[in-house]
Amino acid sequence: MRHLVKALVPVILLSAGVFADERVSEEPAEFELREKVVYSRPEDRELLLDAFVPQGADICPAVLVVHGGAWRSGNRLQLRGYAQALAERGFVCFAIDYRLAPAHKFPAQIDDCREAVKWIRANASEYKVDPARIGAIGYSAGGHLVSLLGTTGEAPAESNGQTDTRIQAVVAGGAPTDFRVMADGGNWAEYWMGGNLQTVPEKFKAASSAAFADKYDPPFFFYNGTSDRLVPISWSMPCHDALKNCGVRCEIHKIEGADHLQAAMNKDALIKAYEFLEAELKPGSSK
Repeated sequence: MRHLVKALVPVILLSAGVFADERVSEEPAEFELREKVVYSRPEDRELLLDAFVPQGADICPAVLVVHGGAWRSGNRLQLRGYAQALAERGFVCFAIDYRLAPAHKFPAQIDDCREAVKWIRANASEYKVDPARIGAIGYSAGGHLVSLLGTTGEAPAESNGQTDTRIQAVVAGGAPTDFRVMADGGNWAEYWMGGNLQTVPEKFKAASSAAFADKYDPPFFFYNGTSDRLVPISWSMPCHDALKNCGVRCEIHKIEGADHLQAAMNKDALIKAYEFLEAELKPGSSK
């Protein structure tokens, strides 16, 4: 895990040109790009998103796009290629910034993701979004965050101010999903958690999407490279297996011989991920 912290900062810097969706069966949808939209103001700062809004459609499903970077680097531009490809398939996409460690400890990052989901629903009519059809895609630290979104979403209730943080589909690439057991006792995560497994065990559990899997969770699609030494497939399996045990639709796509960066850009994996979101979020799609 120490290698994850050191290496993920420079290695995942994906931009709009990294992956182009090469479908031939239909023309890609045109979309409007709305940049630097403020979606939250925590601690007197502004968090921004870029919105990719398909033109010519009435109401569309939405996808939240969450970048990686070991929870301490990166920004909303990192996975622009994912957002553009999905917008061309008819999704309204929202690529977000979120607060970063070490200045902002967990749970700031997942709190910001939840605020983004709430913002999407609150602004659904302006962005032509169906609030009942919201998915999320992320890679690396972003994959972790969307997996946690998926297993901890809450229905509107008095205790949460009648807000809905549930999502309806999750795509998690290169995602660590269980922090409750760490070889070094979690010392690597002090910059992010503010302590280790002995001093703040509740935070390590709260960050573990596998710990919260239940039968009410949305369908999940994981993808990982078999040669990924930064986030091995075994780190995604706890959540995958927990979801399966609960009867949740869940699959994992293994990219033979791919390392962490190669898996993030793998065309076959991304096409399968986009098709998964279409099947789950678009009525009439085959599953």
